[in-house]
Amino acid sequence: MMDYKTYLDHRPMTLLQLVTIAICFLMNMFDGMDVLIISYTAPTIAKMWTVGPEALGGVFSAGLVGMTIGALFLTPLADTYGRKKIMLISGMIMSMGIFITSYAHNLSELIFMRFVSGAGIGSMLASTAVVAAEYTPQKTKDWWVALVVSGYPVGAVLSGLVSAQIVPSSGWQTMFKIAGITTCISIPLIYFLMNESIDYYLKSQPPGALKNINEILIKLNMPTIESLPKVENSQSTMPISKLIEGDYRKHSIQLWISLFLAFATLYFLTNWIPKLAANTGVSTKAAIYAGTLFNVGAIIGIWVQGYFSSRYSLKRTIGVLLLFTGVLMITFRLYLGSNFVLFIYSMLGFGIQGGFVGMYTIAARMYPTEFRSTGVGWSIGIGRLGGIVGPLIGGILIGMGLSMVQSFLVFSIPTILGGILTMMITSNKIS
Repeated sequence: MMDYKTYLDHRPMTLLQLVTIAICFLMNMFDGMDVLIISYTAPTIAKMWTVGPEALGGVFSAGLVGMTIGALFLTPLADTYGRKKIMLISGMIMSMGIFITSYAHNLSELIFMRFVSGAGIGSMLASTAVVAAEYTPQKTKDWWVALVVSGYPVGAVLSGLVSAQIVPSSGWQTMFKIAGITTCISIPLIYFLMNESIDYYLKSQPPGALKNINEILIKLNMPTIESLPKVENSQSTMPISKLIEGDYRKHSIQLWISLFLAFATLYFLTNWIPKLAANTGVSTKAAIYAGTLFNVGAIIGIWVQGYFSSRYSLKRTIGVLLLFTGVLMITFRLYLGSNFVLFIYSMLGFGIQGGFVGMYTIAARMYPTEFRSTGVGWSIGIGRLGGIVGPLIGGILIGMGLSMVQSFLVFSIPTILGGILTMMITSNKIS
């Protein structure tokens, strides 16, 4: 039987591939919007409900707990039931959770709804990375995965720009309603325009797999097949144990630790930059723009990482970006109080987001098709445990009276360690 990936590697991208990439990018964009909306609205909520930084840290972490659960337990279902189905379910959870959040009347309700919407967000991010990896040529895969995941900070930037206009005039609830409705409208795009992964059909072979594969191959302008390949040891359950068997054990642990450290810093910065900026006395709108600049830098950083990773070393590119971020955090005091600090906000996003997103590509490359969604989901899920810890520690530090400079010094440590450990990942599938 022909290897369709050989055709992918030696042919220009088709309309089907480009549409698939576009949908994955769009869903990640809504992910970014839905995650960062709480960061942009946090100063207003804190004033309205009179809550301190420790309580806000709990709200931030609730969403991350949901993302962790989604990545660990919802994403692996894509290896059993298909990537497309899980993306549809994730989109519905996201949209409903975000919209209903607008009706929260107290901290407990807000925390619960952030958890629910987080479960959909966590699964969506992992699923789109897998689909992008499976539909793109080997030589440019790193770039396409980076492009897809860059939808996340694009959504964060748009959310910040809209929040800066909506929140001061119409309230934080309106922003959640807009985000929920917008996300819901996008779900039909997945249903009608997106195709299931060929890799999934070949490995899992659900009813109608041959017919579905040939329909996709025709759209890709490739020869059809007459029969499905024999599949040995077909699994009906999520192959989570495979991640810690044989050589995968060492590689998985190395990647998990690196992601844990990078996520801790990322979500500390993502959630607390607007609030920390507000603490310096700037207006609500200016504080929101500080977070927006962080994500503008992230977009550029992710694209730069994808470019250099495709041409040079994926591990070294990620490591350098994380080390660069750590140095910026250590020297942050030099820029505070000047207009140049706005540029530093964007450079922090450039480094930390560009670095950690590359780890999605590492996971997608490292694990085989039959448990790729599980591998990516668990890598992101374990990493998000660091994302849970980061905002909580940030809330404690800020509650203790630590300044932005002092908090940055603390979080420069996991950032630098994450960069070093990434460069030490030993899998021979990663350069």
